[in-house]
Amino acid sequence: MGTAEEAELVVRTFCDAFDGRDAEALRPYFTDDVVYHNIPLDPAVGIDDTIAFIDAFFAMCETMTIETVHLAVRGNVVLTERIDTFTIGDVVTPLLVMGTFEVRDGKISAWRDYFDLGQVTAMLS
Repeated sequence: MGTAEEAELVVRTFCDAFDGRDAEALRPYFTDDVVYHNIPLDPAVGIDDTIAFIDAFFAMCETMTIETVHLAVRGNVVLTERIDTFTIGDVVTPLLVMGTFEVRDGKISAWRDYFDLGQVTAMLS
């Protein structure tokens, strides 16, 4: 297990990489057995399902940026309060997100995001 500083660096670098909207470029940040869970949706289990989910999401939007408002680290767990901003067509929508990342051996092994599903549904309709 790495240090708290290493876990924080992994998560910050990962969030910054979202600007590129390239799901495959995110693959090196994950363990093979990663679990990505957007609460309350079903989780993506394993690296291939996680990359496929992210890729499908990127396909729906023209841009996506992540602004980390607050971040806390304890051991290998990183908690983020974020504003994830999506551009879909002419609509720019900021989404408030709380995220939990677990880092193992320098890679994300678990990622859980908590947000208002109603806001996402409205954004996509």
